[in-house]
Amino acid sequence: MTLSLHPPETPRSSRPVAFLDLAALHDPLRAELDDAWRSALTTSSFIGRVERFEDRWAEFCGVDHAIGVGNGTDALELVLAALRIGPGDEVIIPANTFVATAEAVANVGAQPTFVDVDPDTLLVGAEQIAAAVTPRTAAVIVVHLYGQIPDMDAIMATAAAAGIAVVEDAAQAHGAEFRGRRAGSFGNASTFSFYPGKNLGALGDGGAVVTNDPALARCVRTMANHGRADHHLHTIVGRNSRLDSLQAQFLDIKLPHLDAWNAARKRVHAQYSEAFDGSSVQMVGTVPGSQSVHHLEVVRVDDRDGLRRYLAECGIESGIHYATPCHLQPAFEGTSSVTLPVAEEAARRQLSIPMHPTMRDHDVEAVVTAVLEHTEREANT
Repeated sequence: MTLSLHPPETPRSSRPVAFLDLAALHDPLRAELDDAWRSALTTSSFIGRVERFEDRWAEFCGVDHAIGVGNGTDALELVLAALRIGPGDEVIIPANTFVATAEAVANVGAQPTFVDVDPDTLLVGAEQIAAAVTPRTAAVIVVHLYGQIPDMDAIMATAAAAGIAVVEDAAQAHGAEFRGRRAGSFGNASTFSFYPGKNLGALGDGGAVVTNDPALARCVRTMANHGRADHHLHTIVGRNSRLDSLQAQFLDIKLPHLDAWNAARKRVHAQYSEAFDGSSVQMVGTVPGSQSVHHLEVVRVDDRDGLRRYLAECGIESGIHYATPCHLQPAFEGTSSVTLPVAEEAARRQLSIPMHPTMRDHDVEAVVTAVLEHTEREANT
């Protein structure tokens, strides 16, 4: 696609570009989604009955077991608990991630060890992990941020040498691949969120744990259902974190479309990459062997806040992921005194521009035009 930098003839305010258009995504599936809702009303079956989706999600990820849970944060906590990680343990996590990653570590009583990320990809790598291992390190949570998987071969080798567990936080990476393997198929266990805005999202909250370890799978399933061994016997102290059957049905309807939606995201990303090549707009780098699903399209610019205001004036929605790195969040004050320059600089410069499967060429052109207009104007002042 050849992108023109000339402003559109119609006022930009009459051509808004959504950050994420879920209505357009769901519209072709409306009849199936309506049928699922009517079936739930008829049968009054709202909890349980998630086995079909669990089986299909495990197959999609290339693993043996999938356990539906209440949300992605619960998934992380349940995995850490199943790995018997708790007080006295340290868990390595990247500072450039959503706070839920650190929250889960703290909520099982362990200590998050924040590390910096690669300046090109903004992902944690084997080098950062190796430098952070101590005798108390029990695990690393590898975040597949923005939809891209880091070099998991190197990370798994580093973790094996250190004798620590690997948990994949794949909340943004549904269907992403590294050297032909799907996100979720590398670590001791992996977690997904099905929050509505994810590449595969429910119509409410939801999450899943996937693993090849049958004992870990049983433990997570038991903990997520009140520690229940059978209907009347509770063998451990558990919690209530079940994926309800209605959300499982919605996810089951949407799953066959995920690969096509991800392919559409890749086409949009390719258009952005071509348009921003040679400009001052810095895109996230690509990990060799990794196939991103572009959950977010993150760019880095010097005048991030000014660009965001200009995009809003042009009717273009945007977001910031993430404005404050985890190690600087007030909730973790006193737990870390490290300076992590890459994550801190990214927090000042990164902006998420519209990215979704239903974006049209003229939507992409409008975003590119506005971004380049603002950055070129700033460069000339």
